[in-house]
Amino acid sequence: MKPTTSFKLAGLLSLLLLSGCFTSREARVESSYSYRGRFRHYRTYGFLSGNGLTADSTRLSDALRDAVRQRMRLQGYRFSRRNPDLMVSFKLFEGDMRFPGFVQEDITRWVKNNDAENEETPDEQRHTYQPTRLLLLDGTLMVTLIDTKTDNAIWNGYASGVTLPEGIRGEYVLVRSVRAVFDRYRIFTENYFNGGNLDGAMNGQLMGDPNATPTPPPATETPR
Repeated sequence: MKPTTSFKLAGLLSLLLLSGCFTSREARVESSYSYRGRFRHYRTYGFLSGNGLTADSTRLSDALRDAVRQRMRLQGYRFSRRNPDLMVSFKLFEGDMRFPGFVQEDITRWVKNNDAENEETPDEQRHTYQPTRLLLLDGTLMVTLIDTKTDNAIWNGYASGVTLPEGIRGEYVLVRSVRAVFDRYRIFTENYFNGGNLDGAMNGQLMGDPNATPTPPPATETPR
C-alpha cells in the first residue's frame, strides 16, 4: 500500500472516531410509515432527481446516495433506473421546524401482523392515525420512500439536530446520519434470508439475525 494511501486511511479513521463525538451525538432519529405501504412487495428502488442539499451539494449528495445504496443493498433491494418499486428522496432542512406527525407502533411489528390498507379495506379493519406535534431542531435530514405505483410516500425517516462541518467531516456526519435513519427501516425484501442472496428478504425481522425479536423503539411520528 502506498504511504499516501495509508495516510489518507489513517486520517479518515481519525475523523470517524472524533467527528461523531461532537456533531451527531445529539441527533434525534425518528421514522413513520403509511398503513397503505406494500412493504412485503418492494424489491427495487431509484432516486428522485435533485439532491435536496445546498452547501457542497454535489459532493455531499454523492456521499448520501452511496450510503443509501449500501444500506438498501444490505437489505436486499436492487437499484433500478427503469420502473423501480420505490423512489428515494432526501432533503436537509435548516432551522427549527414543527411537523405534524402520528404515534405508531414499530414498523416491523406492523408489517409482520398486517396487510397494506386500500380503498376496499373495511372501516373496522383500518388503523387510526394518532396525531401529534414534533419540534425538529436545526439541521434535519429527511429521507422519504415513495411507492411508484401509488405515488404516495410510504415511509419517512429523519435525524434532527444534525450539523455538517466543512470538508470530509461533513461527509462522514451525513453518512452516519443516513445509517442511523435506516436503522428505523428494518424491512428486508421477500425471501432474503431464505434465498441467501441480495434479491429478497424476510419482512418484519431485524437486520443481522433473522430469528431476532424486534425491539420496539419509542413512538414514531411522521410529517405527513
